[in-house]
Amino acid sequence: MTTAFVLGGGAGLGAVEVGMLYALTERGIRPDLLIGTSAGALNAAYVAGRGTDLPALDELAAIWRNLRRQDVFPLDPVRQLLAVTGLRSSLCSDRNLRQLIESHLPYRDLEDAAIPVHLVATDLLTGREVLLSTGEAVSAVLASAAVPGVLPAVQREGLSLVDGGIADDAALSQAVALGADDVWVLPAGYACALQRPPTTALATAVQALTLLTHQRLLLEVADFSERVELHVLPPLCPVSVSPIDFSHAGELIERAHRATEDWLTAGGDRQAHPERILSLHRHRPGPAAGGKASVTRSPLHGRGTTVRRA
Repeated sequence: MTTAFVLGGGAGLGAVEVGMLYALTERGIRPDLLIGTSAGALNAAYVAGRGTDLPALDELAAIWRNLRRQDVFPLDPVRQLLAVTGLRSSLCSDRNLRQLIESHLPYRDLEDAAIPVHLVATDLLTGREVLLSTGEAVSAVLASAAVPGVLPAVQREGLSLVDGGIADDAALSQAVALGADDVWVLPAGYACALQRPPTTALATAVQALTLLTHQRLLLEVADFSERVELHVLPPLCPVSVSPIDFSHAGELIERAHRATEDWLTAGGDRQAHPERILSLHRHRPGPAAGGKASVTRSPLHGRGTTVRRA
């Protein structure tokens, strides 16, 4: 049996995937191949070189805990002005992110990784999904994580490549095509409990992308759940952390670790219809006296419900 870990996008919420990796490692569940998209590409590329042993995950967790927004999305008023006037293609430079990736990858080319790794990007001209499996690793990670308009597209193999979540966040079809018959999906999720909509261009763009990619994941999981041994780890809920806020990484890692442990103990990986745990929803503050919150779920696949959650 060939086991694949599929790590999706979520910007700063990618820290959630580290907690999930801890829980899987502690159960002896390890990948034979890795597929990463956007923030998941950073995690997948790291794990491909360092492995999933606990010391390696401790180092990955430390990287996330030390990250700040400026390390990924550096805001420069001059560049922002140039972007508005059409003299730059993105609000942020990818210089800091490139340095971060270079400092933590122990291999140069993707094919040199200890665990086979494949990263998903999107062709900006055609919208076609592009799977990067060979060649220079740093540019592949940058391409998979290049949020359009926020980070610059990456020129590679004659293509202009941007965030893979636009074409295919989960890439389950790629995992199957690569020979995986036991697929574990690690979704970073999205901020389902923000008190108000984002107010800046950066926060709005990244929040919108996380919603888009999560919805695509839901549809793809529903399509593949009967075609392959599929385990979809439950995303954290509720989450009130913006995906451009990296200051809560430690909390997200710990919560995801505990939640995944509980899910595995309860046999969640053996339940049918794993797409049910991915339904789009949002939380509203409830009456002060009752101390409850309303959860409104999307009617995707005919499962629209409104429930009360303490």
